[in-house]
Amino acid sequence: MSHPRYSTRFDEAAGFAIDAFRTKARKVTNVPYITHLFAVCALVGEYGGDEEQMIAALLHDWLEDVDGAEIGTIEHKFGHRVARLVEGLSDSTAPLPGSEKPPWRDRKERYLSHLEHAQGDLKLISCADKLHNCQTIRSDHAQVGNRVYERFTGKQDGTLWYYQSVHAALATGWHSPILDRLGREVRALVEVSGGAGG
Repeated sequence: MSHPRYSTRFDEAAGFAIDAFRTKARKVTNVPYITHLFAVCALVGEYGGDEEQMIAALLHDWLEDVDGAEIGTIEHKFGHRVARLVEGLSDSTAPLPGSEKPPWRDRKERYLSHLEHAQGDLKLISCADKLHNCQTIRSDHAQVGNRVYERFTGKQDGTLWYYQSVHAALATGWHSPILDRLGREVRALVEVSGGAGG
């Protein structure tokens, strides 16, 4: 008799993510945002993540991108560890009505400082997230060149700086084969873009 590889909690999380992101698309595209969430979840599972890490991967952008999102909802539905991971993967929570997110560079630098000292279970999800993002940027770059960076707040220099810095932060006290993949992808992106950012 075969044993289940995941529980019905994963089913619930998938449905929760599908519903929450139903109307959202990836930046300046018509690609459903849920494709990114499932891609990150798949990478986490392929590189040894457990069910709670896979659930957190499905929900890693929920706090940032869903209006009215509160971490208490995640804790109630999926438990303390999933909530800790989702909160730790967010560089800012969704802004309150009438308020704005902090400046982009400040948010990224704060996230990098947090990521450098994060536990390995969180680093795996962050690495999978950044790997899929980087792969997508490089794929789009093949179609439109450096114009791809126009869709990002940090533009070309800031985006390249961020992905290089993420790799360095993840590599502090942690290693995984997926980290090597991210490193190769970041270097390839820098090369095709014509040089490092800052």
